[in-house]
Amino acid sequence: MSDSPEEACGVFGVYAPGEEVARVTYFGLYALQHRGQESAGIAVTSGDGILVVKDMGLVSQVFDEASFVTLQGDCAIGHVRYSTTGSTHWENAQPVYEITPRGPLAVAHNGNLVNTDELREDLTARGATFASSTDTEVIAVLLNRSSAPTTADAIAEAFPKMKGAYSVVLLTEEGLFGARDPHGIRPLCIGRKDNAWFIASETAALDVVGARFVREVEPGELVHVDSEGLHARRFAEPDPALCIFEYIYFARPDSLINGRVLYDARKEMGKHLAEEAPVEADIVVPVPDSGVPAAIGFAERSGIPFGEGLIKNRYIGRTFIQPTQSIRQLGVRLKLNPLTAAIEGKRLVVVDDSIVRGTTSRKIVEILKEAGAAEVHMRVSSPPIKCPCFYGIDTAVRSELIASRLSVPEIQEFLGADSLHYLTMENLLESCMAPKDIFCTACFDGAYRIAVPDDVKMSKFRLEEKSRA
Repeated sequence: MSDSPEEACGVFGVYAPGEEVARVTYFGLYALQHRGQESAGIAVTSGDGILVVKDMGLVSQVFDEASFVTLQGDCAIGHVRYSTTGSTHWENAQPVYEITPRGPLAVAHNGNLVNTDELREDLTARGATFASSTDTEVIAVLLNRSSAPTTADAIAEAFPKMKGAYSVVLLTEEGLFGARDPHGIRPLCIGRKDNAWFIASETAALDVVGARFVREVEPGELVHVDSEGLHARRFAEPDPALCIFEYIYFARPDSLINGRVLYDARKEMGKHLAEEAPVEADIVVPVPDSGVPAAIGFAERSGIPFGEGLIKNRYIGRTFIQPTQSIRQLGVRLKLNPLTAAIEGKRLVVVDDSIVRGTTSRKIVEILKEAGAAEVHMRVSSPPIKCPCFYGIDTAVRSELIASRLSVPEIQEFLGADSLHYLTMENLLESCMAPKDIFCTACFDGAYRIAVPDDVKMSKFRLEEKSRA
């Protein structure tokens, strides 16, 4: 349904004795639902055991009022999932529960480890067993195998063994923990409200629960919240490489990263697009909803009116009812419908955040021209995606990435557009107001900050394939 990279996961944690922490976590996850729609889960503790409730589906499908009667505690973590390692089934839903020498543990993870196979094989050789095919369970088992006296010490011992992207929230009888990999590839932030502390993937989740943003968890940092407050320590030296797609698409436009509101950054991307590739047109049309800020920026800078040309069915989420072939052929029309009265006979500038496979963008151009658009000029607020991501985003294999095998003129021809332009890396960075060396830009240039083994490049289902072999 989308020509953008698929979602990352979302994590949320709260330490708030005396509050309804499960209900708070529910709303935190609701704010992060855009980061994953396959499964959702919440774990709670009062310091005397951990209870986990998780299932397939959206947050609103997994939890109801009866859930909060059961989920009582002073501290909670939650997770919404899009699979980047392991299939979509219940065993792979999070949080993951594990019994360790220090007591019960629940883990929720956003990211992707690139040395999962190596770690899992070593743990299996030492007698460990696994119930799922996720790298999150590997994290939990690593902590289980640690003989360190406290959870913080176990994390400091185990996490340097992990390679890849991970922003993690953990729950134990000792309190709430959050940790971010040394590159800080996936975001993680800290919030506070009165005596309550929060850890979340995005600041928008803090806003929803009424917390104020305190700061981001630093790359290579571990934070711990207990009755004495917030504690922090480093387990690795930082080498920042934040995924630049958090700015372009993944995070909500109302979230704040590195002091920059993402709506402002995306609007600036659109302004740069208008400068880089001006065109005579009658209306600027966003691909909803992710293309809206850039389209507004393009319209402001170009002087071409902004308008809706595609209406999105916002009630289409992930469904477990499989469409028939005849319905499947409708494709994009299930999600987007042209506003014929607004576009008929008009020259359109269509703004989207990215193009992955090109099939959806091609269908959009086709729909608009069938509805009577005189011209369709595609403008993309990111550079061409030429390489897959292995750090927690499902961008497809290289052979499926249209920009890895076709030039921009060839992509334009494939799409059926009257013109096509991608934002330059220079102006993408200018819009982010940050230097290139703090970002991971591997999907554009193949410069992977963390080495990726060949087996990881093959398939996100590799652990299941190995178990069947």
